Amino acid sequence: MNSTVYLAEVDDGAPIEEQAEAVTKVLTATGFSNSLRKLDMVAIKVHVGEKNNTTHAKPELVAEAVNISQSAGAQPFITDTATLYKGERENAIKHTIHAHRHGFNVRRTGAPFIALDGLSGTDEAEIEVNGQLHNTVKIAGQVMLADALIVISHATGHMGSGIGAAIKNVGMGLTSRSGKMRQHSSITPEINPKKCENCGKCRKWCPTDAISERENVSFIAREDCIGCGECIAVCRYNAVKYDFAIESPVLQRSMAEHAAGVIRHFGEKSVYLNVLTGMTRDCDCINKKQKKEVPDIGILGSTDIVAVDQATLDITARMHGQNLGEKFHPKLDPTIQIEHAEKMGLGNRKYRLKEI
Repeated sequence: MNSTVYLAEVDDGAPIEEQAEAVTKVLTATGFSNSLRKLDMVAIKVHVGEKNNTTHAKPELVAEAVNISQSAGAQPFITDTATLYKGERENAIKHTIHAHRHGFNVRRTGAPFIALDGLSGTDEAEIEVNGQLHNTVKIAGQVMLADALIVISHATGHMGSGIGAAIKNVGMGLTSRSGKMRQHSSITPEINPKKCENCGKCRKWCPTDAISERENVSFIAREDCIGCGECIAVCRYNAVKYDFAIESPVLQRSMAEHAAGVIRHFGEKSVYLNVLTGMTRDCDCINKKQKKEVPDIGILGSTDIVAVDQATLDITARMHGQNLGEKFHPKLDPTIQIEHAEKMGLGNRKYRLKEI
């Protein structure tokens, strides 16, 4: 049976109030609140954006999910996990302060920000998934104490997986630090010395100090590299490369299997909203102000994570001629993560689109 994906369109450049109204329409249409019981703890998974990022999903959208959850008698909270790379989200203390600065706080949203992987990203639970790549995966430990899940994902391009949407937001964003390292283990970047300008950005941002200077260019020590892809993201000269054909498919399948570890805990008490506004070439992890590359479309939502990501590709292609992956990272195939998530039993790529 096909899943239903709901779409509430907004005009390009619509004010945040209209986007928030679209969130309410979509979340209400999914019937998610009917699954909630009084005092259920509802995790609202977001990405608050790195320090200089301005295009992430805004706190006003999260506030709508908070209101709907509280109206059902539940106890919502906003959450995310620690990053592998250096930045404002590398541990729970910095992450919480940064989230508050970006407006993800009680005053703006009506709910607190609580990291689910502990102070340093090491609080974890090992979950059996029996996947193609992993028998077990390591997710954020406190996920197991939450009763329901709302995932609000800002749809963007992504240099490792083609797109970043709901599957990435759950599969990467709700795992422990070791879970993230396992997913990135397939990525082994190299630096082309002919293109390297020795600017030092990759060395500055490498979380494990795996990059050093040799003969006036940067060099990556593979034995120290954790494959986080930060060097790929910050290089302005296209000097960092990796084997897209081999490594991206493994990363995407691993993401889907880690997502399975989270989603199977919540069962039917989960819903996924993809924000198709302010869409950029790269994900919100990049510590810079990115420009919007695609006109705004609206808010997508479904209780099926596979269907909502498939619809994200289909709708951006229908409205703009190319989906987000084709437009920004044509060497990558973002359908790999969606197909694998379907094989893992997380949802259905066939869906019925209902416009609100």
